[in-house]
Amino acid sequence: MSIDRAVLVFAGCMVLLSAALVYFVSPWFLLFTTFIGVNMIQSAFTGFCPAALLFKGLGCRVGEAFR
Repeated sequence: MSIDRAVLVFAGCMVLLSAALVYFVSPWFLLFTTFIGVNMIQSAFTGFCPAALLFKGLGCRVGEAFR
């Protein structure tokens, strides 16, 4: 799996997790959802993504977006 796809899967899982936490635990978890969205936007503009660094360290092959 490439880093690009791994980051997309990870971000999707985090959004679903935060939605479940908002529903079952507390509306304050919307801050977590906001953090995920802001991180996705900044990585689109800067090319820097902490999750991409993690997946690169775990041995995922380099994709097109995060080099």
